[in-house]
Amino acid sequence: MSTLVERTETASGYRAGRTLPLRVELVRQLKRRRTLIMGAILALLPFVLLIAFTIGGDPGGRNDRVTLMDTATASGANFAAVNLFVSAGFLLVIPVALFCGDTVASEAGWSSLRYLLAAPVPRARLLWSKLLVALGLSLAAMILLPVVALAVGTAAYGWGPLQIPTGGALDTGTAAQRLLVVVAYIFVSQLVTAALAFWLSTKTDAPLGAVGGAVGLTIVGNVLDAVTALGHWRDFLPAHWQFAWADAVQPHPEWSGMIQGTAISVTYALVLFALAFRGFARKDIVS
Repeated sequence: MSTLVERTETASGYRAGRTLPLRVELVRQLKRRRTLIMGAILALLPFVLLIAFTIGGDPGGRNDRVTLMDTATASGANFAAVNLFVSAGFLLVIPVALFCGDTVASEAGWSSLRYLLAAPVPRARLLWSKLLVALGLSLAAMILLPVVALAVGTAAYGWGPLQIPTGGALDTGTAAQRLLVVVAYIFVSQLVTAALAFWLSTKTDAPLGAVGGAVGLTIVGNVLDAVTALGHWRDFLPAHWQFAWADAVQPHPEWSGMIQGTAISVTYALVLFALAFRGFARKDIVS
């Protein structure tokens, strides 16, 4: 009587969950020149604004309408808030698009993607590892800017409450909590850009194409939001809610705008992430 030997599809000891660990991918990305350059740019921005305010003098009292920019030199907390205000619309879009759009496309551009999958790293595992690291670096970039700005602003203007342009102030403890909420909301609002860049990265072998495409479409969204003739249709644009975080730095915060913005951003992001995973699972990898 012959003995039937069961054949296994995988080698002994192989565990798909142990391939391409997050730690390995994170170290790889941290060592890349674009990561270091982007971090340096964000860390230098508060110093650039500090020099600008030093040369230009007190930003307040130049018009009848008092804005957040006019309170930049009131305290370190105000200086940090102003840095987020001037960066949220465009500068913080760049690291998100860069980190997420350079994920899969860079491997394809280096002709190393097929070798990673032949390791064998499951396709879903590859995407999850790269996506989580890219989102982690994006969040780190958004945290780096206000932290450096808070340190620079405190050294230059002192530690004090967050002065609100419309009147009143938030004590330092409350201000710190509100700034954390602001950073969290900006990160969530940028998930659309992250998902768009990530999806494009699975479609092209050119990292600049994925990054540039995500940044370009984000700019288009900002332009469409400026077209008032669209009326309520603008409510479906993620760009329409990108500054809803300003409601969090009020004596009595208003959350409705941030809730709507979060819902819009997460919905678009989930659809784009799903398209990225679905398309990559069926894609012929030749590079």
